[in-house]
Amino acid sequence: MNTKKIPLRKCIGCGEMKEKNTLVRVVKTKEEEFLLDALGKANGRGAYLCRDPLCLAKAKKNRGLERSLKGRIPEDLWKQLEQEC
Repeated sequence: MNTKKIPLRKCIGCGEMKEKNTLVRVVKTKEEEFLLDALGKANGRGAYLCRDPLCLAKAKKNRGLERSLKGRIPEDLWKQLEQEC
């Protein structure tokens, strides 16, 4: 039998490879807008975070999310991420 591959993505906070559907995706669109991507299919540059408050805190402290998306993350998006985690 053929087994279906499970896509893996790297968490920006902890650096671990995890299943894509267990992570939160943050997208930077061509219009320089930042948003949370619930379905994982939005166009733009994406970065992934675990649904763990410690990973979020680590990503915020070391600016990993900002480096990955090449831009300054607005404060309201950080609040949305805190609610997701």
